[in-house]
Amino acid sequence: MSPDAERKMQFLFALRSKGVTDARVLGAMEQIDRAAFIRHYFTDRAWEDMPLPIACGQTISQPSVVALMTQALQVSPRDTVLEIGTGSGYQAAVLSCLARRIYTVDRHRRLVREALPIFEEMGLTNITAFTADGSFGLPDQAPFDRILVTAAAEDPPGPLLAQLKIGGIMVLPVGQSDAVQKLIRVTRTERGFDYHELREVRFVPLVEGLGKDS
Repeated sequence: MSPDAERKMQFLFALRSKGVTDARVLGAMEQIDRAAFIRHYFTDRAWEDMPLPIACGQTISQPSVVALMTQALQVSPRDTVLEIGTGSGYQAAVLSCLARRIYTVDRHRRLVREALPIFEEMGLTNITAFTADGSFGLPDQAPFDRILVTAAAEDPPGPLLAQLKIGGIMVLPVGQSDAVQKLIRVTRTERGFDYHELREVRFVPLVEGLGKDS
């Protein structure tokens, strides 16, 4: 077995050991090379289950968290998904293997600009990326079947809840940025919203406005 194949096998085993059981999610995680989204001397750690720094003071989440959030989102092939917090683009790329259309938003223009050529090189034509204040979502493209937020808010933002279809699911971390947060799944029903707590996580805060590079 080649070193790359062995690393990939260990990578998938680590995801399963953390509770990732959805075969479609595991397939997407195997298909998308995390190294393509990591710069400089961190690329040799791409298959390790750890967060890594990227530009603009942000991070690329550890793969097990990406996979668990994706699994919790319960994406179907016909879904339109909104991602808040493009970051490196890795999470959007994984989602693109599972859904019909991905809209991803980041407040840092540089991050969007750097992610776009990676999407193009990988042939991920179902991703549309915007520089915008993600706390307001994308009302012109709403409603969405699924919404994934990769930054922590103290409460689920009202504009995002409003852009979720009836029967839709949103997964996001909630809590103060300097403390351990809770990952929750919100399901919109005819009567309102159902909340389900999943696990403890730690994410950068959801910040209003555009980044200084925008």
